[in-house]
Amino acid sequence: STLVAKTQLQVNAYMEQENDWDRDLLLDPAWEKQQRKTFTAWCNSHLRKAGTQIENIEQDFRDGLKLMLLLEVISGERLPKPERGKMRVHKINNVNKALDFIASKGVKLVSIGAEEIVDGNAKMTLGMIWTIILRFAIQDISVEETSAKEGLLLWCQRKTAPYKNVNVQNFHISWKDGLAFNALIHRHRPDLIDYDSLRKDDPVTNLNNAFEVAEKHLDIPKMLDAEDIVGTLRPDEKAIMTYVSCFYHAFSGAQKAETAANRICKVLAVNQENEQMMEDYEKLASDLLEWIRRTIPWLEDRTQEKTVNDMQAKQEDFRDYRTVHKPPKVQEKCQLEISFNTLQTKLRLSNRPAFMPSEGRMVSDINSAWHTLEGAEKGYEEWILSEIRRLERLEHLAEKFHQKAAIHESWTDGKEAMLTQKDYETSTLSEVKALLRKHEAFESDLAAHQDRVEQIAAIAQELNELDYYDAASVNARCQKICDQWDTLGTLTHNRKDSLERTEKQLESIDELYLEYAKRAAPFNNWMEGAMEDLQDMFIVHNIDEIQGLITAHEQFKATLPEANKEREAIQSIQAEVQKIAQSNGIKLSGANPYTTITPESIDNKWEKAMAMVPQRDKALQGELNKQNSNDTLRATFATQANAVGAYIQAKMEEIGRISIEMNGTLEDQLTHLKEYQQTIMSYMPEINKLEGHHQHIQEALIFDNQYTSYTMEHLRVGWEQLLTTIARTINEVENQILTRDAKGISQEQLYEYRASFNHFDKDRGGALQPEEFKACLISLGYDGDGEFNRIMGIVDPNGTGSVTFQAFIDFMSTETTDTDSADQVIASFKILAGDKNFITAEELRRELPPDQAEYCIARMAPYTGPDAAPGALDYMSFSTALYGESDL
Repeated sequence: STLVAKTQLQVNAYMEQENDWDRDLLLDPAWEKQQRKTFTAWCNSHLRKAGTQIENIEQDFRDGLKLMLLLEVISGERLPKPERGKMRVHKINNVNKALDFIASKGVKLVSIGAEEIVDGNAKMTLGMIWTIILRFAIQDISVEETSAKEGLLLWCQRKTAPYKNVNVQNFHISWKDGLAFNALIHRHRPDLIDYDSLRKDDPVTNLNNAFEVAEKHLDIPKMLDAEDIVGTLRPDEKAIMTYVSCFYHAFSGAQKAETAANRICKVLAVNQENEQMMEDYEKLASDLLEWIRRTIPWLEDRTQEKTVNDMQAKQEDFRDYRTVHKPPKVQEKCQLEISFNTLQTKLRLSNRPAFMPSEGRMVSDINSAWHTLEGAEKGYEEWILSEIRRLERLEHLAEKFHQKAAIHESWTDGKEAMLTQKDYETSTLSEVKALLRKHEAFESDLAAHQDRVEQIAAIAQELNELDYYDAASVNARCQKICDQWDTLGTLTHNRKDSLERTEKQLESIDELYLEYAKRAAPFNNWMEGAMEDLQDMFIVHNIDEIQGLITAHEQFKATLPEANKEREAIQSIQAEVQKIAQSNGIKLSGANPYTTITPESIDNKWEKAMAMVPQRDKALQGELNKQNSNDTLRATFATQANAVGAYIQAKMEEIGRISIEMNGTLEDQLTHLKEYQQTIMSYMPEINKLEGHHQHIQEALIFDNQYTSYTMEHLRVGWEQLLTTIARTINEVENQILTRDAKGISQEQLYEYRASFNHFDKDRGGALQPEEFKACLISLGYDGDGEFNRIMGIVDPNGTGSVTFQAFIDFMSTETTDTDSADQVIASFKILAGDKNFITAEELRRELPPDQAEYCIARMAPYTGPDAAPGALDYMSFSTALYGESDL
């Protein structure tokens, strides 16, 4: 209705400019001749449908009868009954009825009255006929929102644009050479004219050819004379427009077919683009899921290694996966979500059903698989660290086991031979007593070694429990030591029995040797234990543990003066023996009969033990320095981690705030978000720096950090969420732009929608709860629980209990704009099919571009109706499928 009103105003304005007939005809009298011939032929082309004709345009319309008949034919409406009388008043009344009918169609008549027509005024009659032609033949012409004269001129320009030597700029001199008329006919009926044979320098031949072909084949009467047009400096514009309008109406059917074809092409292009996006999504989702499927078994592999170095190699492979292989997949996952959201938006905007990926390839399936992957990553990393700890513990225990075993085996060497000899059978009484005392000292020594044997067995048991790879050799050596220990116990018991049986026959005993042996053996065992402790390896994980070892060592050093006094006391016993022997002229046989521990061996061991003390000091101090360094690493990592964590949290909050604000146009918001994204990406070096600190922490085997609550895993997840959130926010703005452009929504409407949404979004969460959304609808004029439930089903089809801003925009744009429908596409196909209920492949290939014609042919089902013809295709089911559930 708006276009009709606009067109009517254009016609009225044009009439006011063109109604000065006297001025026009005075400029060129030949125009009246052209108009008279053209208008007469135009009237007769319509009057012959009523079985009548006119010869003289101003005479035959004087009584108003044929004028009223002409208006009834061209308008399809009934006029008031004419008066058949011959009197002037009857004629004036008839002409007035015709003029009133013209005025009722919104045409403003200027200086044209019934009296002038009845009197046969040629200029007024021609003006009236031109008014009728404008209203009923030219006004309804509409091309791309232009109408009447401008629309007809634009139509001519579009149709003749491909032809050489044709440049239609007006309705007078652009038509003098006749090529424009021939081009119009050839464009629609190339079989009627050989355009390439026409010459621009032969206008009369060109014009007559076009007039004759139009009259013979197109049922357009000859309204112009070629000689009049060529012989006039400027042909009459009204005559040309009248004749050209006949061509427009003759070819209007082809114009409708072209419009229908354009509509179908547009719909098919949208469908083809959507299908390509669906294929791209399916492929990207399949590739990402396949990568996850291949990666998870690797992360779940718990094959144990034998050494720490082997496990550290696995740790390096895992670090390479985290920094090289996974980041591109994070980007692919983000792109997958963006593509899915964009596709769903385009489908909603084109009134298509939502895209449902194939089973197992939904975004939720991708997120679930990704969650499983991250869980496998965490488990794998924890397992690697626990394995490194376990292997370090095993290596330490194995070395400690072999060290203690070697000391014990060295001590037991020769003990079985000593216990099995029968030297007491040929010894004197004093010698037997000496042997008995020596044996008692050995028993004391044996008891002292019991603790070492138990330690060896306990270490072997722990190695077995920790699944040490060389547990078999450890068990064999431990079993050998235990068996030998049992044998020594039995032999000791047997020898003691033998000596005690002989003791009754022996009385003499050397007390000093005995005292020496009794005191030397424990002291010697203490020194061996002290040397063993001084050589003992240690593993600590923090400063408190090393400080405990240092304290224990200091306590040990504090006992050394008393130990030295004991050593001097033992040595004084031996000195006393030597003094007594010298004093009494006793010749000693050599070694102490009660012990193999000599004063020299005690001194040697003492010197060795004293040399080990500073070495132990140095080792403990080195470990203290290492733990101090580790503490520095902890503090460095914590400082960077706390800064990164705060940065991520702040940016996440700022993105949430930006997403609900309305600052500038959507393009400004999009530009701001992309700049903001670049700002965030510029922070990546800080993340890499933190990764470097974390690598140093792991290489130093640091497993705790009291300076921060952040872990590297927590920060990695936060950083990935930050990147995904800013990308998703950008995508939402892009979808809003897409919705605005596709639906024709103004920037002011978008601001209004956003303001309404934000007003009711009380918690600023970016989504409206049902009660908030209901209040928002009531504010927009919707009412009733039934209407609310219907709308809620549209904006929240999955029943999540909330409405996002994008869903709100989609609903509001759908409610306020028109979209293509299946009925419109069916109507377009019906035009192409010539009103048939089916269409053929030949018709599709003639009316549509090749690729879209083949697209339709491949997807249309055969038509099975009673009026089916060979090769008939069902365009109705095809059109319905474009807007319903199907595999298209």
